Amino acid sequence: MEDVVRYASATNLALEDGFGSEQGVTRMKRRDFMIGAAGSAAGMLVLPELAHAEANRIDWYTSSDTSVLDFWANIVKPAFEKAHPGVTLNLLDGGDGGALGTIAERALAAMQSKQDPHVDMFEEYDPRLPKGSIEAGLWTDFSKAGLSNYDRINPITRDIVQDLPWHGSQVLLGFDTTKLAVADAPKSWDELVTWIKAHPGEFTYCRPDKGGSGNNFIQRSIYQANGLDPSKFTLDNYSPENVKAMLDPAWELLKDIGPSTFGEGSYTSGNTQSVQLLSQSAVTMITVWSDQVLSSIAQGVLPETTGLVQLQDLPMSGGYAQMVVFANAPNHDITMKLVDFILSDEIQQKVVSELSGFPAIKWDYFPPEVQEKFKSVMASSMPDFPGGDWTSAVTDGWYRNVAPGVDRNS
Repeated sequence: MEDVVRYASATNLALEDGFGSEQGVTRMKRRDFMIGAAGSAAGMLVLPELAHAEANRIDWYTSSDTSVLDFWANIVKPAFEKAHPGVTLNLLDGGDGGALGTIAERALAAMQSKQDPHVDMFEEYDPRLPKGSIEAGLWTDFSKAGLSNYDRINPITRDIVQDLPWHGSQVLLGFDTTKLAVADAPKSWDELVTWIKAHPGEFTYCRPDKGGSGNNFIQRSIYQANGLDPSKFTLDNYSPENVKAMLDPAWELLKDIGPSTFGEGSYTSGNTQSVQLLSQSAVTMITVWSDQVLSSIAQGVLPETTGLVQLQDLPMSGGYAQMVVFANAPNHDITMKLVDFILSDEIQQKVVSELSGFPAIKWDYFPPEVQEKFKSVMASSMPDFPGGDWTSAVTDGWYRNVAPGVDRNS
């Protein structure tokens, strides 16, 4: 069986198995996207301040984009409320992440004064904030919450026990199967480099500060230059000495393939431009976010002959959106039922079909045919490069060493 997904078959199979429509696109704010979600969630209340808690009403806040709000409003809310008569899922747009942080600080103060926090859960939030909130017990420990679906979670999606994944995406290689046979698609870094050099001008990635697909490809080169060991990079071990010792070898790898990339090292200005080049047959292969490419194919932006493959020696980076539930939530019991519901087959299959996202549960829970079709993009790990000072070091170092002739402001 071919080891690379050819999406035309995967799409048709998903629809035949009742996965739903082909519409939708996950749009996490950490990267740009080419297709806007259609419309805003009907009846979505935009209130960054706290709601007034009511019995049997889950007050849910998010800082995600429209497509995620639409998914919860149009898919999760009606299905959950139908399954739990008398319960209301109150969806609230918290604006930017800073607004959720303010609400979390209020909830922490409410816990300390034994008051009602007027909030039940956040979608897409880091429970490490505000500082000291984990130690204070502000967040529910999902490993001890008795969730019936907890063991279904894919281990690579887990972060800490106070947050729970529900969907994700990862950077893949997208390619034109009319030019590159599925069986010949590179499945390791060395195979990719060999292919790039043998096909000058046919591969591209975007600049690290313009799109996450390019940034994560650069991170993958850094791991390649450091023994394929992501654990060597932490927030705490940043130093000018480590930057030189650990990043300089990666710049040599990228400089080596630079002349063989599209435009002899011009690089694209974002995820969208890379997809456009592939759609126009200007290149044969690009780095691309999984959800963006799947949505682009489903909506006809990219042809159904687009193939997808993940590097098998070490996958490229990605990430999962995490939910958190306040331990002092006024409607904690029914909120936990909602969390369990999100991990159900019904919703996780919709994550694949409606958001074009990766499920949070193990692929084993999907039909065997779907597992086979997505085999090549089922990563056994999802490396996560640290942020902080490492972020600017990577971006600055790439421009200075790999692309000195590229105008950062263009």
